Amino acid sequence: MADMTRLQSVLAICAAASATIGLALALGSGFDLPWPVLAVLVAGVASALRFVRPLPLGFDAALAILGGWSLLYVLPLPGPAPAPYWLAMVSTWLLSWLFADRLANAIHRHEVPGQLGFVIPLLFGAVLLVIWEAGTRAGGVPLVILPPPSAIWAQIVQSPGILWADFVQTFVKAVLSGYVIGCGAGFAVAILVDRSPFFKKGLLPLGNFVSALPIIGIAPILVLWFGYDWQSKAAVVVVLVFFPMLVNTVAGLNATGPMERDLMRTYASSYWQSLFKLRLPAAAPFIFNALKINSTLALIGAIVAEFFGTPIVGMGFRINTEVGRLNVDMVWAAIAVAAVAGTAFYGLIALIERAITFWHPSQRGG
Repeated sequence: MADMTRLQSVLAICAAASATIGLALALGSGFDLPWPVLAVLVAGVASALRFVRPLPLGFDAALAILGGWSLLYVLPLPGPAPAPYWLAMVSTWLLSWLFADRLANAIHRHEVPGQLGFVIPLLFGAVLLVIWEAGTRAGGVPLVILPPPSAIWAQIVQSPGILWADFVQTFVKAVLSGYVIGCGAGFAVAILVDRSPFFKKGLLPLGNFVSALPIIGIAPILVLWFGYDWQSKAAVVVVLVFFPMLVNTVAGLNATGPMERDLMRTYASSYWQSLFKLRLPAAAPFIFNALKINSTLALIGAIVAEFFGTPIVGMGFRINTEVGRLNVDMVWAAIAVAAVAGTAFYGLIALIERAITFWHPSQRGG
């Protein structure tokens, strides 16, 4: 127990207690539990041995995998899930959390390779999906309220053509075009603001005013101005991403210290030489911060704008239409496609940032 943190001790105690109560209910009350669930409860009780002697990290990984597999293997249950099943789910969740925390600490102490860090978010997502699937199916949750991930995946497999057309309309056309135009305009205006005090006092307050406009208010107006196709959605994206790019770029350009600027003046550098050789490299982390923020804002803005008028295609149109039909599986399928697209877009920008700003302490792990 000496090598465990306080959080790990609490997680281990709660996991073992949940498994012990579940096993006692199963054995004492005559619940007819499938053997995989009983195995999870027994393993959870056995995990209390860590307070006697340290258990290897792989033991917690095996418990997490066994728990997730067992909860899904026994589905569907013949009736409402008994209390021991839910306690086994709680124990599995706590043991998975314990494994993730132990792995993170082991990576921090360089006891395991840092490349294994990807296991932590992967485990978090897997546990979330397992609990979602097991909870909705074992609890008898109606599909209209919350469909299980298996039903959402089945809908994705059955409707690839529809979802692909929606993806192209919303993401490829509206999001990417509006993102490029809005971020490019914000960057260019930031250079003007940095160059001229007049623009700094005139454009920044105006940009702040535009950023405060609610998207629900401006989206219908832009739809009337630019039509019902993807161009109006791209205009909404431009409005959303412009100001974060402007503010972050201006802040980044002012991030250099007086010693660096004095050194450039000592070398008789012009404004543009100082900008490209000193100030823009220093502003790169700020600029990429704006690009990452805008990658999610752009997708949200385009989807919301499609609620106010669009051709019969698009992620927002699909969500709005299928909710009215109570076809919740398709709604969640469209949400899943949007989430994957947004995550991939954010990850791509993060990879580009790592390649360009490799010198920055945040990318060196400093």
